[in-house]
Amino acid sequence: MESQRQKKIASVLQRDLVEVLQGAATQGGMKGILISVTKVNVTVDLSIAKVYLSIFPIARGVELLAGIRSNAPLIKHELSQRTKHQLRRMPQLIFSIDDSLEYIDQIDKSLKRTENPIDNPDLLEKRKKV
Repeated sequence: MESQRQKKIASVLQRDLVEVLQGAATQGGMKGILISVTKVNVTVDLSIAKVYLSIFPIARGVELLAGIRSNAPLIKHELSQRTKHQLRRMPQLIFSIDDSLEYIDQIDKSLKRTENPIDNPDLLEKRKKV
């Protein structure tokens, strides 16, 4: 269960991270790249913030995540400048890809396919007889 303080810090970080990351993407000449911060979880001791990113196009996600992770100290510094009147200490930032939208899209595509395992149970690997 998150405390009110954790939620408040997470929302401040989420708002400012969006601006920092989008600003870096446009300055870095990455036109057509959309980076959104889907969720921020802050630990109880407020020392670590887990940041979940949704990157479009998905194909560039791994490459961009590696770049973001390598620039984490710079991002942390930029955030601390923006939040210096709200936070005493900036938590360590841990970046991850939020693949929930991709997962939902895969489920949706699976349900719309003509090869529906509910109609044809032979399509399921577990049910195939060897």
